[in-house]
Amino acid sequence: MQGVVFTGDRELALMDFPDPTPGFGEVVLEMKASGMCGSDLHKYRQSKGFRQATGIAAPPTPTIAGREPCGVVAAIGPGVDARLAQVGARVMVHHYQGCTTCNHCRTGWQQLCQKSAVTVYGNNGHGGHAKYMCVPANTLVPLDESLSFVAGAAISCGTGTAYGALRRMKVSGYDTIAIFGQGPVGLSGTQLAAAMGARVIALDISPERLERAKAFGAAETINPSNMDAVAAIRELTHGEGADLTLETSSSPEARVAAVQALKVWGTCCFVGEGGKVTIDVSPDMLRRQATVIASWTFSTPGQAECAQFIVDRSIKVDALFTDEWRLDQAAEAYALFDQQRTGKGVFLL
Repeated sequence: MQGVVFTGDRELALMDFPDPTPGFGEVVLEMKASGMCGSDLHKYRQSKGFRQATGIAAPPTPTIAGREPCGVVAAIGPGVDARLAQVGARVMVHHYQGCTTCNHCRTGWQQLCQKSAVTVYGNNGHGGHAKYMCVPANTLVPLDESLSFVAGAAISCGTGTAYGALRRMKVSGYDTIAIFGQGPVGLSGTQLAAAMGARVIALDISPERLERAKAFGAAETINPSNMDAVAAIRELTHGEGADLTLETSSSPEARVAAVQALKVWGTCCFVGEGGKVTIDVSPDMLRRQATVIASWTFSTPGQAECAQFIVDRSIKVDALFTDEWRLDQAAEAYALFDQQRTGKGVFLL
C-alpha cells in the first residue's frame, strides 16, 4: 500500500509500505476517510532534520500521516475481545496509545499516560493517510450507522477536540462564547456551541472563514485584522465581556485577547497547540477572577459522547469539509490547507 509521509520544509511523499498484519490485541482497518488536521501542519512545516522534544516515543522513519482515521475493521489479531471489534464494523480511532493500565489509560485518557511513552497515530505511529491502518483494538470507537465516514474522521480529532473543550467549560444557552480562530477546530466549536444554545461570536482574520462561521451558527463575527477584537467583544456584550472564550489558533495575540475579552468570573480555554503567551496577571486575570484552562483533545468516552451528541441533534458535521482528495493529490491538498483560508480537507479511500 501507499501512505502519505511528511518529509519536511512543506514537502511530502507518497511512499510504499507493506500491508499491515494485526498482532496480539490489534486490528487492521480498511480506511474510508482520513481527515486533514490543523496539527498536521506542524509536521508538514518542520525544517528537514528537525526533531521536536515532545517527550513521546521517537517515531519510526518514515511515518504515515493522518490523525483523523475512520473506516471498517478488515482483520482481527489474536487476543481481541469480540466486544471491541468485529470484521466489518464501522469505527473511528482514538488516536493514542499509552501503557493501557494506569488510571489515565483505564479511563480513556491514554494521551495523558505518565507510565510509558505515548504513541500518537499520525505523528510517531502510522496514521490514516493510507489504505490500511493497524491499531490496538482498545483505541476503537463505534461509528453510528447514521454518520458518514467523513463525519467520523472529523470527530476523531478536530470536532472531538472542540466538543471536549466546550464540555469542560459547561457551555449552555445562558452563555456568550467568543471563539478565536475559525479553522477546523474553531468552526467545529462554533457549530457545536450554537447547538448547545450559546450565542457565538466568531473571530478570524480570513473573511472566507468568517462567512463559513456565520453559516455554522455564529451570531456575530469579528475580523481582528481591522478592529480591536477585545473592544468589539465588549461592545457586543454590554461592556461586560464574554462569559467564555475558546482559543484555537495558537496565535499569541489571540491568546492574550481571549483572556482580556472575558467578563468578570469568565473562563478562557486554550486548545491551540504550541507557542507561548505572556499575560499581565493582575489586570487580565487576578482582578477579574478569571479562570484559564487548557484542553487537549478528548477521551474515548468523550469521543463516543461527541458522536452521540451529533447524531441526536442532526448536526451536519460533513459540511465542515470543503475539499475531498485522493491520496495521490496529497501535495496539492496540503499546499492548499497550509494557506489556512479554506475549510477542512479529507482523503477518501
